[in-house]
Amino acid sequence: MLDVGCGDGLLSALVQSKRPDVEVHGIDVLPRDRARIGVEIFDGAHIPFENRAFDVVLLSDVLHHTDNPVALQREAHRVASQFVIIKDHYRRGFAAAARLRFMDWVGNARFGVALEYNYWPERQWRTTWEEIGFRPKNLVTRIGLYPVPVNWVFGAHLHFIAVLNKCEPSASYSIRT
Repeated sequence: MLDVGCGDGLLSALVQSKRPDVEVHGIDVLPRDRARIGVEIFDGAHIPFENRAFDVVLLSDVLHHTDNPVALQREAHRVASQFVIIKDHYRRGFAAAARLRFMDWVGNARFGVALEYNYWPERQWRTTWEEIGFRPKNLVTRIGLYPVPVNWVFGAHLHFIAVLNKCEPSASYSIRT
């Protein structure tokens, strides 16, 4: 598994604790002290591995931090042989962009993480996945990350986890390019 934008590697370390048979590689644009997994620094745009090098590529709360989320998803598609897992946000509901910006700032500003605030509506995610060549296998929108009543404000269907199968890019996209 490749963890793109792994930060300190906490999520991948948890995966390895549950599945010691899974070999995890981490890449990030910022070095972190005391990373829990091995982390290679990369430019944030070009994943430095060969085509189909990993069974699974994980992008957890990464895409809204990049200036080109489509390009990074294409790179994930390129280096994955089976699945890409994305945990990110939907811009959905009252003041969604403001709530997401606040959460992002609180969670990331102190680490020097780029705050691009690229929050997409659900339709944009789905259109992009189809154009790149992803088909959702599982899509979870009720994650329950926070206790009630905090979840009413900061959960509120703003988060999703998508397990994406690789497939051929949509024909309509191929014609437009």
